[in-house]
Amino acid sequence: MATPSLTLYGIPNCDTVKKARAWLAGHGVEARLHDFKKDGVPPEHLRRWIDAVGWDKVLNRQGTTWRRLDPAAQAAVADAGSAAALLLAQPSTIKRPVVEWPDGAVSVGFSADDWQRRLRA
Repeated sequence: MATPSLTLYGIPNCDTVKKARAWLAGHGVEARLHDFKKDGVPPEHLRRWIDAVGWDKVLNRQGTTWRRLDPAAQAAVADAGSAAALLLAQPSTIKRPVVEWPDGAVSVGFSADDWQRRLRA
């Protein structure tokens, strides 16, 4: 059974991205990595992710980059527009990985159970 390829967005040295890539490879799923550090964040994709799952899910408030922002910059993120501006300027504030599935769905973060379900669909 050939599985259509998908695009995984993230940073290659991120532990969660590494785990996700290994999981996909172990399940025979071809995945193209779009590296935020080298290739940037495509604004049109970011809009799609925010529309699909919400800006609050795309924004990683647990990460080091977010915690290093001054409180005023953090407080300025109050809606989809302000979140998108920050996410474009500071790609490390995007929760990783973001996956664009072959059916057009978007997921954020790694969940083996969720991904297994998506692959069976």
